[in-house]
Amino acid sequence: MIPAAVPPWARAEALGASMPEFASFQDEPPQMRSGTVGKTGFLRLGFEQRSDQTVLANLQRQAPYMVQRALHCDEAVPGLASVFLITTTGCVLQGDRLALDITLGPRAQAHLTSQSATKIHAMDANYAAQSQTITLFEDAYLEFIPEPVIPHRESRFLSDTQISVAPSATLLLSEIIQAGRKYHHPDECFGATVLSISTSATRPDGRHLFAEKLVIEPRRYEMRQTGVMNSFDVFANLILCTPKEKAVCIHERAEADVNLAEGIAFGACYLPNDAGLIFKVLGRETAQVKAKVREIWGLVRQEVVGAALPPPYLWR
Repeated sequence: MIPAAVPPWARAEALGASMPEFASFQDEPPQMRSGTVGKTGFLRLGFEQRSDQTVLANLQRQAPYMVQRALHCDEAVPGLASVFLITTTGCVLQGDRLALDITLGPRAQAHLTSQSATKIHAMDANYAAQSQTITLFEDAYLEFIPEPVIPHRESRFLSDTQISVAPSATLLLSEIIQAGRKYHHPDECFGATVLSISTSATRPDGRHLFAEKLVIEPRRYEMRQTGVMNSFDVFANLILCTPKEKAVCIHERAEADVNLAEGIAFGACYLPNDAGLIFKVLGRETAQVKAKVREIWGLVRQEVVGAALPPPYLWR
């Protein structure tokens, strides 16, 4: 347990030091040590329901993280606060330590996304780590739909997300991971050294709901084999924490298919402890996967909020 007095990004540092898949990457970058000024980012967002709108009541940040004001631009859900997560650097670099803390108070509703894909730069020392904490109180509703993660060749990235969700709250958390810059160079496709992505959830009283960990090491394990990625290049993981009755309705409407001719596969299953659902999507191209993620997102929005999604932005 990390004391509260230490910087928020210290948890990301401790995670990397304790993960066995990162044991051989503890060397320090020669340019600048990991976790120093300029390589640590922190963003805390606190949303509260006030009158008929959700407002961004608490904002703390340290570069490269940045957000602007919360927007209320969704005509179907006028009280929904929409926020773009912005980073002022082009890529995630070796030695970076990033921390994101999101809290939604009772009945608050928010949509979070990122301004562009998260690009993980090539690394010859150390690694990059990201710690995310998401807390939802009673009847809160959060859509966290960031743009894809693009790991460059020889990149090393660790992400850990810890969720605390009230039984009446709903969280839709999306992660899209590309094989790399496959049209840039043949070695970029599944060229990352290691990606480690963990997610765990509890109730506010500490009761454990579920945990999932995905470790991708293309140099150790063949990615093209059946049961891994086969002929697909893009993977999406959607976690839906929602009350049981909502999960049942969404699962009944969710489809499943494996279509190798069109290069798309998807399906859903229940999470343990009545926590909700988990969706998996595979595709050959990012656009296919993002379209399927949007379908699932729209289904969740209809069942939980009772509203349809707005039309896609022209630049999406």
